[in-house]
Amino acid sequence: MNKSKTLRKLLAGPEFVRIIGAHDGLSARLIEDAGFDAIWASSLGISAVHALPDADILTMTQYLQATDIMNAAVRLPILADCNAGFGNVNNIVHLIHEYERHGIAGVCIEDKVFPKTNSLSRGNQLLISTNEFVDKLRHARLSRSSRDFVLVARVEALIADLGLDEALERALAYTGAGADAIVIHSKATGPEEVKQFMSRWPGHVPVIVIPTMYPNVEVQELRSLGVQAAIYANQGLRVSIRGMKQVFTKLYSSTSPACVENEIATLEEVFQLQRVNDWINI
Repeated sequence: MNKSKTLRKLLAGPEFVRIIGAHDGLSARLIEDAGFDAIWASSLGISAVHALPDADILTMTQYLQATDIMNAAVRLPILADCNAGFGNVNNIVHLIHEYERHGIAGVCIEDKVFPKTNSLSRGNQLLISTNEFVDKLRHARLSRSSRDFVLVARVEALIADLGLDEALERALAYTGAGADAIVIHSKATGPEEVKQFMSRWPGHVPVIVIPTMYPNVEVQELRSLGVQAAIYANQGLRVSIRGMKQVFTKLYSSTSPACVENEIATLEEVFQLQRVNDWINI
């Protein structure tokens, strides 16, 4: 079974799907070893690795190269965070061709203007019209060479403070245009907006949430609402930043690297992640 079929089967299956964000090949492999269902190729993570904001400063090619490295490192399917599609309809068609050609399981596109800003950062959150995004989705759907390739539409109406009615109207329009799943995103510090959305959602396609701002929500609670999957989008990035910062600070203040030995991975762990034993003459 190819990775697109695997992701599609997960989203259509009876089990809750846990997807976690990666920012490079190593983090993707750690996610796989931990037992998660799928990987989110996070635009925030990839941008952060370049020490740049998540604001469409990197090109589609740079995002794809990073995602391709992740995809080569793991057997898990990867859902790629493709921001606002990197431009107009022509850019959407190009990204579908390229991500599918590289064996990525699926892409997620949001209804923001291009260039976008990160949904949880300061600044205006501007959306394109529903009709314009529907046009993008229709072209994306028609551009797939295989119906297995997963197309996810991310609704940012709640992020842009446009209200629940607008979010539902957009989500229904996007499924009508061929989206295989919907991400309903919220910046509220509790799951109330998601609960309200799900109470009115007719259930045409799976709904995915990104509970960054309401981390206390339990899987069972989301499942009881009818949510099919959660994306833990940036926890891997954040722990790597915090861990490196603490170790580097401690190491700088010490006269010997022995002070951090009990806090860092062993070389054997590094070799294991590199699958050194699978290579010849190493």
